[in-house]
Amino acid sequence: MGIVTTVLGLVGFGWGFTLGLVLGYFIFIYLQPNDVKDPIIKPIAELDTKTLQDLLPEIPLWVKNPDYDRVDWLNKFLRDLWPYLDKAICKIISETAHPYMKEYGPKFKLESIEFDSLTLGTLPPTFSGMKVYDTNENEMILEPSVKFAGNPNIIIAVKAFGLKATVQLVDVQVFATARVTLKPLIPVFPCFSKIVISLMEKPHVDFGLNVLGGDLMAIPGLYGFVQDFIKDQVSQLYMWPKTLEIPVIDSPSALKKPVGILEVTVVRAKNLLKMDVMGKADPFVKLQLVNTLMSKKTHTKKNTLNPEWNETFKFLVQDPKSQSLEIQVYDWDKVGEPEKMGMQVVPLHDLVELEPKTLDLNLLKNVDPNDEHNKKPRGVLTIKLLYKAFRQDEQGEETMGNENNETGLARDGKPQGGGMLEVIVHSAEDVEGRHHTNPYAKVLFRGDERKTQVIKKNRDPKWDQSFQWQLDEPPMDDQVHVEVMSKNTGLHVHSKTESLGYADINLSDVVNNKRVNEKYSLIDSKNGRIQIELTWRTT
Repeated sequence: MGIVTTVLGLVGFGWGFTLGLVLGYFIFIYLQPNDVKDPIIKPIAELDTKTLQDLLPEIPLWVKNPDYDRVDWLNKFLRDLWPYLDKAICKIISETAHPYMKEYGPKFKLESIEFDSLTLGTLPPTFSGMKVYDTNENEMILEPSVKFAGNPNIIIAVKAFGLKATVQLVDVQVFATARVTLKPLIPVFPCFSKIVISLMEKPHVDFGLNVLGGDLMAIPGLYGFVQDFIKDQVSQLYMWPKTLEIPVIDSPSALKKPVGILEVTVVRAKNLLKMDVMGKADPFVKLQLVNTLMSKKTHTKKNTLNPEWNETFKFLVQDPKSQSLEIQVYDWDKVGEPEKMGMQVVPLHDLVELEPKTLDLNLLKNVDPNDEHNKKPRGVLTIKLLYKAFRQDEQGEETMGNENNETGLARDGKPQGGGMLEVIVHSAEDVEGRHHTNPYAKVLFRGDERKTQVIKKNRDPKWDQSFQWQLDEPPMDDQVHVEVMSKNTGLHVHSKTESLGYADINLSDVVNNKRVNEKYSLIDSKNGRIQIELTWRTT
């Protein structure tokens, strides 16, 4: 019976196989399309962008987008330097990760966590292109496209309950386009204060994760989940306009922006030292913010030891937590230098914003607490202090704000309240004089004239000088007159100065927009332009 079954099975297989071949042949023949066309062959120059991208998906950015520059020199530099960069980067990673491993290991009942191997491999990242933006701001913006398809070998050994397991990271691929901003530019090496990084699109991240000898990413569904999770988390943190800021240098040359105004009222003094043979003095008070060049002084009161001033001065404050107000009382003398009668120093960190504070200060000879001369009475000086911080809204822009009117608008819709007007003269272009070109800029506002430094023999001078005015009301109906002049620095018979062009700037837009940074064409100049930045900060 078994033989019969076997024979019948073989016969059936033979008939079925033969029938299948015959049917397959006829189906193949009769289902072939009859309208087959010859392929169209065109030169590459005649193909559209989409077709080119389908044919050559890895076209460099500097070919596809003219805005991106080719940076082969940077890739060669990186390739030659990579063996040393690899060791330096891995050292930083190890030193940074070690405290976290030591802190969090015991929390998860782990005996130890350490690197068994740490190297980024022999293949360096490459830049497929870089875009450089030209802005009027005091910054440099780069947009590199980076690809890293490396062969790293990162092994982390974990010990717990007497057992040891290893986790290995291999075959890492990262493709990303970032925006790197270097700002502000300063005259101290490396010539910028901080690095600001943002991602312009979601990065591509791919890697292998070997655990206990097997690839964890081979688990169905896990690979896609991990990739999407990493992309989403990185995008939430660093996708533009969100940024990662890396401080590079903290230098006074970084030119910190003022954050508020300090109003100082010198009220009176009592029982000052007798400075002349008549038992009187001619006192005046000098005020100065420590570590700044800003100083003010009162009028001189003649023949009195109990003067009354009631004079108010305003100072721009850059850092209320660290700055102090130095107060010195002098005796004016017709002959020689004024004699110092006493002094005091008031730290600003004790001031509460918008809360007036009256102080009765015992004058000292100096700030040395161990000096015996400080025990001698030198009089009492009464001053009033009021600190007003510049207001900012939720978007980080300065706004009008006070206790009575949070919007900073009067009933007629116009801004109100005092503040600071800042004019920064950055640079000029294509300025040329008839007899000489030694340009400087003068800024005229409400009759007050300020001047930049003179730059000799330069048609494209760069100044970057700032001028400030404290005002009680917004300058809605005012203008700033900026004129570029050339100074005769030689022994020529021509005029000492000549005008190279001017610009009149209405301040209504500055008050409404809080900040304007533009290049203005110079009147009475052939091609000259000047870059001016104007800022209105309110208290």
